[in-house]
Amino acid sequence: MWKRRARRVVIVAAIAVAAAALVVALLWHDRPSLASLAWAPGPEAVDGGLAATWLGVTTVLVDDGETQILIDGFFSRPSLAEGLLRRPVDNDAATINYALHEYGIRRLAAIIPVHSHFDHAMDIGAVARRSKASVLGTESTANIARGAGVPEDQVIVADGETYEFGQFSVRLVPTRHGPIGWRGSVPLDGTIDEPLTLPAPLQSMRLGAALSIVIEHPQGTILVQGSSGFVAGALEGVQADLVLLCSYGLSSLGRDYAQDYWQEMVTTTGASAVMPMHFDDFTRPFGEVVPFPRVLDDIEQAAAWFESFRDTWDLDTRLYKPAFGRRIAVYVPPSSTT
Repeated sequence: MWKRRARRVVIVAAIAVAAAALVVALLWHDRPSLASLAWAPGPEAVDGGLAATWLGVTTVLVDDGETQILIDGFFSRPSLAEGLLRRPVDNDAATINYALHEYGIRRLAAIIPVHSHFDHAMDIGAVARRSKASVLGTESTANIARGAGVPEDQVIVADGETYEFGQFSVRLVPTRHGPIGWRGSVPLDGTIDEPLTLPAPLQSMRLGAALSIVIEHPQGTILVQGSSGFVAGALEGVQADLVLLCSYGLSSLGRDYAQDYWQEMVTTTGASAVMPMHFDDFTRPFGEVVPFPRVLDDIEQAAAWFESFRDTWDLDTRLYKPAFGRRIAVYVPPSSTT
């Protein structure tokens, strides 16, 4: 009798596991599509004009033809298994070399992560060593660079000043990371207090502090918001031509939160154009733009809200469809159409 009952328990457990696996697989493969966004990509920049090139997640190359600034510079793509199993990960040298060559990253003056999580700051040391660019950010960011062997004279810990690189003026404005963790927490919160040497688990790359990055240039101003958090009033006085706006997590944070976020980032800055980013699955290889599963994030929902917010408060603001590797113009004269 007990053998029969045990057999039934095993069968029921196996069925439950199989059903759970099927549900997970279905949820993982249910993903939104950029094809549903009825927006045009940003206009291509002219040669020598100020351009911003999105390279996945929140990595952005800003280039005026003379000087380049790299936001984040995240090219390695640790796998989902490596993250879940807390396996030590290292920079992907081949992918980094490819990206630097393919996108002409040869005049790099500064690397500026929006914060110190792995999907933003993991590769800063490897890129800095190849380029001699300065690494600008928090003390946690500095410790990732130091752990990679970046010389101290290339490491700048931000202290509220404005930093000049060629014709660029850069300000780092303290902000908040999106409250996208369990019960509104911030994932991998905390600081990196000693030099961090890779290989190391992704979880060792703690937040540090989140930053809004304001890049001013005679040809236009860019606001880079790499996380879906905000500090009310922090961007008062900033006038942006282009806002590169993290959309990750907004669909779960809700419309009211997304509305407040939009007003702080777009309405307050009088943005001429907005392009969402950080909706793409960073476990995919560099160059593959595949949105996160809908259960984690829904770019279609966020985009619909953005359209509604734009139509309500910011009718003159253009919405750009994200286009990987496209050099988009930062400033577009009001008479131009896209």
